[in-house]
Amino acid sequence: PIGFLLVALRYFHDPSSFLLVYAMATYFFSHKMVRLILLTAPIASVLTGIALGRLFSFFMYNVLGFTPCLFDLFSPEESGTSSDGGSGSGTSSSSSSSSSKDGKKKSKKNGNSTSNTATTKSKKNDDKKNTYKYLNLIRIIACKIAAAIGFYILLTKECIPKAMQFYEHASQVAVQMSHPTIIMKGKTKNGDVVEIDDYRECYWWLRDNTPEDARIMAWWDYGYQITAIANRTTIADGNTWNHEHIALLGRALTSPEKEGHRIARHLADYVLVWAGGGGDDLAKSPHLARIANSVYRDMCPGDPTCSQFGWSQHRGPSKMMQASLLFKLHSHNIQPGVTADPNRFREKFKSRYGKCRIFKVMSVSQESKDWVADPKNKLCDAPGSWYCPGQYPPGMKKILAEKRDFSQLEDFNKDEDDSEYQKKYFENLGKRNKGPSEPKPNDGSKKKSWKPSRVVSPEEIKHINHMSMWKDTEQTSAMWELISQNRVRELMEVIAAHPELAHMRSSDGRGPMFWAMEHGNDKVARVLRKVGVSDQLKDANGMAPHDLKRDKEL
Repeated sequence: PIGFLLVALRYFHDPSSFLLVYAMATYFFSHKMVRLILLTAPIASVLTGIALGRLFSFFMYNVLGFTPCLFDLFSPEESGTSSDGGSGSGTSSSSSSSSSKDGKKKSKKNGNSTSNTATTKSKKNDDKKNTYKYLNLIRIIACKIAAAIGFYILLTKECIPKAMQFYEHASQVAVQMSHPTIIMKGKTKNGDVVEIDDYRECYWWLRDNTPEDARIMAWWDYGYQITAIANRTTIADGNTWNHEHIALLGRALTSPEKEGHRIARHLADYVLVWAGGGGDDLAKSPHLARIANSVYRDMCPGDPTCSQFGWSQHRGPSKMMQASLLFKLHSHNIQPGVTADPNRFREKFKSRYGKCRIFKVMSVSQESKDWVADPKNKLCDAPGSWYCPGQYPPGMKKILAEKRDFSQLEDFNKDEDDSEYQKKYFENLGKRNKGPSEPKPNDGSKKKSWKPSRVVSPEEIKHINHMSMWKDTEQTSAMWELISQNRVRELMEVIAAHPELAHMRSSDGRGPMFWAMEHGNDKVARVLRKVGVSDQLKDANGMAPHDLKRDKEL
C-alpha cells in the first residue's frame, strides 16, 4: 500500500501509471478467485521495492547529508572531468565575451591579461583537486559502510546458519522437483531402495489392453496423465471448468455402489482409482462428497459439508463411506469382507505396490456410448468447427434432473443467489474445525489438561518407527486427512485414545509430524511433541519434517 501511494501521489507519470493499473486489476481479480492471488506477487514486489528504496534514500540523505550516486562512486575522474568541462566551457565563453569587449584596448591591458590568465588556471587546478578530494571521500565512506555491512553479515551468528539452511532447503526442493511427480522412491522392509512406478504401470496397461475408444472414469486430478500416457479418453481433467460435471463424477464415486454403477455405465468403460494410503482417493473422498452435494443436494440433506461421509470417531470409515463405490473399489479384497460386486465391476489390473487399481464397468450402455459418439449429438458453434461440446446421453436424464446448478463465490455473472447454502456450508465447516464445544468450568473448577490415555514406551516408539513398519493403511489415510484439514480437536481425541497412532508412518517414511510441518500446522506439531513424536525423523528420501515446513504467508 505504501508503494502504491508513493507512485500515485508523488511519482506519478505515464510509465508509472501502468503499475497502478496492474495493481488494481490483480487486487480485484484475486478477491474474486483466491488462486489468482499469485498474480499479485510481481506487482507487490515492485511496489515494495519502490517503498524500501525511497525509504533507504531518505535515511541516507539525512545521515550523510547527500544521496550517493553510483556514477560518482565508481567513475569520479569522468564525473569530475565532465563537470569541469562544463565549468570550463562556461569560463571560456565568459572569457571570449570579455575579450571581445576588451579587444579595443589590447595595447593598454596586454600585461594585465597575461597575469589574469595565469591566476585563472591556478584556480581551476585548485577546484579540480578539491573535487577529486570530495569524490574520493564519498567513495571511502561508501566503501567503509559496505565493508561494515559485509562484516556484519558474515560475522553474525544467525545469518550464516539461516543461509546454510536456506541453501540446503533449496537444494532438496530442487531435487524433488526435478523428478517426475508420478514416480517415487521408497524402501522395502529390508531397507532396499526401490522405485514406485505404479501409476505409469496403470496407464501403460490401459494403453496396451483397452480399445482405443475406451472411456476412463477417474478423479480429475489424473485426467491429463491418462490422456498423455495412456492415450485414452478421460471423463474429466484439470481443464474441466464445469463444476456440475465434476460434481456428477464425485457423485458417481461417493454414492452407494449400485447408484454409482447406474451413472458409470452411461459414461465410462473402466474406472481407475488411486489406492495404497497416504493421499489416495479414499483420503480425498470427503472432498468428493462435498463437491457432489453442492449440486446434488440429496447426497447429504441439510449438511453442506457431508460430515457423515468420512472417518468415524473410532477411526473407521463411516457407514456412508463404507457403502460408497470408491470404498468398495479401493479396499476390494484388502479389507475383510469388502468386495466389489462382480456383476457391476471387475478388477482387471492392480499395480505392483497396490497404488493403482483398474476395474472394468460391466453392463455398459452401448446405446449411450453410440449416442455420445454420434456427431449429430454434438453442439458445434459453427458447421465444421473444432469446438463441439458433447451432451449427456438420454439415459442420464433422470439423474441430471436432480441437480441444481452451483453458483460459486468467484462467479462474475450469477443468475441465482445461493448465498444461503454457502453461508450454511462455512458455518458447518467452522464447527468441524473447532470441534465440539467444551463445557464451561463451574464453581471455579479448572479446565482439565489434555493428555493421552497412556504413555508410549521408547521401545514401542522405536518399533513403530522401524522401516519394516512403514505401511499405507486406513489409519495413515485418516491421520493425513485430519491434519490436512486442520481438524485439531478430532486429532487430539484420536491420539488421546490411541497415542501410538501419532508415531505411525506411511510407506514413504512420512507420518503425522511430516504432514503437520508440510501444512504449516504448528498446533498439530505441538500436540505430537507432547506425546513424544520427534521432529528429527528422516523419511525414505532422507528428509526431516522441518524441511517440509511452509511459510504460511505464501
